[in-house]
Amino acid sequence: MNEILDAILATDSTPADIAALPLPESYRAITVHKDEAEMFAGLATREKDPRKSLHLDEVPVPELGPGEALVAVMASSVNYNSVWTSIFEPLPTFAFLERYGKLSPLTKRHDLPYHVIGSDLAGVVLRTGPGVNAWRPGDEVVAHCLSVELESADGHDDTMLDPEQRIWGFETNFGGLAEIALVKSNQLMPKPKHLSWEEAAAPGLVNSTAYRQLVSRNGAGMKQGDNVLIWGASGGLGSYATQFALAGGATPICVVSSPAKAEICRAMGAEAIIDRNAEGYRFWKDEHTQDPREWKRFGARIRELTGGEDVDIVFEHPGRETFGASVYVTRKGGTIVTCASTSGYKHEYDNRYLWMSLKRIVGSHFANYREAWEANRLIAKGKIHPTLSKTYTLQETGQAAYDVHRNLHQGKVGVLCLAPQEGLGVRDPELRAKHIDAINLFRDAPAERTIEPSRDAPAERTIEPSRNV
Repeated sequence: MNEILDAILATDSTPADIAALPLPESYRAITVHKDEAEMFAGLATREKDPRKSLHLDEVPVPELGPGEALVAVMASSVNYNSVWTSIFEPLPTFAFLERYGKLSPLTKRHDLPYHVIGSDLAGVVLRTGPGVNAWRPGDEVVAHCLSVELESADGHDDTMLDPEQRIWGFETNFGGLAEIALVKSNQLMPKPKHLSWEEAAAPGLVNSTAYRQLVSRNGAGMKQGDNVLIWGASGGLGSYATQFALAGGATPICVVSSPAKAEICRAMGAEAIIDRNAEGYRFWKDEHTQDPREWKRFGARIRELTGGEDVDIVFEHPGRETFGASVYVTRKGGTIVTCASTSGYKHEYDNRYLWMSLKRIVGSHFANYREAWEANRLIAKGKIHPTLSKTYTLQETGQAAYDVHRNLHQGKVGVLCLAPQEGLGVRDPELRAKHIDAINLFRDAPAERTIEPSRDAPAERTIEPSRNV
């Protein structure tokens, strides 16, 4: 790996130089282990600690198949699906790998007793398999996390509808929280030239998800003048939704949980902000009973901020805790678009406020290839900016996932994989200088608390090659 890193960092390396590099037999990767899938049995979700389940292992380099690429990962990031994988919710991801492994002899590689996780990367192409023409060794890339087979007609209008659609690094193996990743070549996109490796790795999953959910015709189809309620507006997902709303001529109503997060939204350009903790909203009286009076109080507050208007779109992802309120406060004919359920999967709402007011609930999951490409293009043009707040080393990934799990983070949390330090990989300093304040916005935001000291870093170990690899 040192030889690969040296070649990437060298200023005079050519594509031929990268192509000539020998591949190592193994690489370091963040994994969960199949034999530990029940380690948190009986614990409440909040009590499950990713620092106990995430391991830094030495694993074999997977075989390269047709239409695939091996990428040297300079940086990655932590998403909620990394957290879900680490706490084995809603079910251990090994069920996904087993099912994928039954599809073909090639996919059998993914069905292993360990899972290399991670759904973002920025790095350099090392090798391409047969049939790959658009990319070559030495290309600097980012990857979106849509993995499809496209052998069914269903996926050819919208690739997210492919029956074999999966999220790379979550429902497949060999993800991006590692020194090397295996991707399908159609996951690759050009790395934005004005960003460092860690900055370029941060937007991927959440930026594309927010684009489809809010902007695309497959989601809410946001237009100029729309009022958009954004839950968790300074978080990893909501921070991109806030930017899309502002860039698209809509008015974001940003819901946050602290004054520090409110300040971040103001710095992005938002004016209508609700600190749900400071204003004391409690949408549930108890575990089983919601409080419609709180929905009404929340709706009244929104109208104070919008000049008497209700919201056209609700950007939903908390799920159970907020969904009843989201349905209630949406205007007649409006849209509630949901992509996740971080507070619980079983949503409850009063259907009278949906059917009698002709509202729509739209399910949105990641993005198709075109949507991901468009979202990345906006990053590359400096129209939308990464929201990276903090970067960890690969060995500290457990602590990074813990912070995201406990909502102790702002924006996105990055992970340096092969990159030896932050700030490397910038190819367009002029464009960077133009947008440097926006790029650093989340880094410059005031900390809300001191990071809890990490437990002892996980010991590295080597996993012997499997016959499936």
